[in-house]
Parts: sequence; C-alpha cells; structure tokens
Amino acid sequence: MSSRRALAPAKLNLSLHVRRMDSSGLHPVRGLTLSIDRNDILDMAPAESDHLEIHGADLPTGDQNLVWKAVSALRSGRSDRPPVRFELWKRIPVAAGLAGGSSDAAAALLLYGSLAGRDRAHLSQPAAAIGADVSFCLRGGLRWIGGYGEQLGDRLNLDDDFVLVVAVPPFMLETARVYSAWDRLGEPEGRTVSGTAIPPGIRRHGPLVNDLYPAAVSIEPDLDDWRVELKSRWDRPVLMSGSGPSLYAFFRDTAEAGEGLDLVPEEARGAFVAVPQDRGAHLVEDG
Repeated sequence: MSSRRALAPAKLNLSLHVRRMDSSGLHPVRGLTLSIDRNDILDMAPAESDHLEIHGADLPTGDQNLVWKAVSALRSGRSDRPPVRFELWKRIPVAAGLAGGSSDAAAALLLYGSLAGRDRAHLSQPAAAIGADVSFCLRGGLRWIGGYGEQLGDRLNLDDDFVLVVAVPPFMLETARVYSAWDRLGEPEGRTVSGTAIPPGIRRHGPLVNDLYPAAVSIEPDLDDWRVELKSRWDRPVLMSGSGPSLYAFFRDTAEAGEGLDLVPEEARGAFVAVPQDRGAHLVEDG
C-alpha cells in the first residue's frame, strides 16, 4: 500500500429547518446544504500501528476522533485490516458549523475503504452510522437533506452565479448546547432571506432560513453583533451555517467577494472566500 491523499470539503447550510425532538432524542431537520472549496487534507500511509497526527488545530487524536470512528466502521472486528498512519491538515475552522470533522470522517472512509475494497457506493451505511453530516460530506454538492441529516436528496443543479464570503467570529458554539437552547426557547423560527437577496440560481429553493440562529444568539449574544456589523459592511443579508457561529453572505464573483473579505473584522478567527463545488470528500486521484 502506498500513501494516498483525500480532500475533505467544508459544508454550508443555506437553509436549516429544525423540528421538535422525537423519541430518539434527536431533532429531525430539513435543509439546503452546499459543499464549498475550503478543504481539510487527509493523508493515509501504511504503518506498524495506528497513528493520527493533526496540524493546524488542537484536537484529540484517539478513538474519539471521527477519523478513527470511520476506520472502526470499516474494520468491523476484522483482524485482516492493516494499521495505518493518518496525517491531517486542518484548514476548516473547528466548532464553526462547517462540518469539518464530519468531512474528515468521509475522507477517512474513502481512504480506508480503498484498502477494504469498499468504493463510494458501498460507504453510505457506515457514513450514516458515524454522524449526521458524514453522509452529505461523502456525496457533497447542493442537496436537500432530511432525517437527522443523513437522508440525502438528489444533487441539484449548481449555477455558476455566486460565490460566498465566510467569516468565523472569535468564539465557538457547541452543537448540542445550541439545540438544547432551541428547545428551551420554545422552538423558534429563524429570520428569513428571500427574493433578490438570494442568487438567481438558488432563488427557487428559498426563502432561506436557519432556525438555530435565535438559540445560538441566546448563548452568545455577540453573534448578533457580528451579523449586524457584517451586514452593514457587506451591504447585504448575512446568514449563519449550522449551529454557528460561521456567518456568510452571497457575492456575484470572486472579485467582489475579495473586496468583501477585506471588510471582515480582524478579530475573526477565520475568514475566506468560498466557491461552491459539486462534490464532497474525494481522493486526489479523482481529479
């Protein structure tokens, strides 16, 4: 086995409708979700024992890491699956509502699946078992999601009529805590963005909304200050991805987005131009 590399794209929730917690203890959702070209990089190589090294973030490297959960899902107790060394370069901000960990897991499924004789078509079941976002991160594109995030609609046409600027405020939000706040607040609906504020290519999927936004603000009131400030600087509506705190807006092209990027407050812990892409995690050899 030689060394192999996979790219793990971030995701944005363009719209996220949350429903009341059901008997499983989880919240069913329906959302419009998009892959973007901000990638973590994951390398896998043969090794005498399992090892994970992470660059760019202080994250656990043991069994609790989603990379190893992906490997465990493919080993399934079999002793003939060899140990490997992973090296992960984190470029997606952590705890930011961008599904970086889930995308890393999808990349690990592809890499270790290549050892186990499992191609992408046979990875759907382990992906859903690892975490709600892993199924989408494995397939990517622009899609409606359902269930707890593991149910994927067909890939939607993605017009080349917008790019985005993503700004990550200087604090983190824990997903479980945001959902608990949403319950406590009485299941509020988020603010909507509609009409000409949405790029023509996705306007038919609007209005866009994130029901978790009021809950996120209740935990971290500075989030709304950041949204208002970015809305003023960018002169357009600003939305939140997932459980936050990442905020983003639509721009016509990379030149306009570059100007928007320059306007992000320097206190942000991350900011970048994001180009939509039509696929999820993929091996570098896939092109």
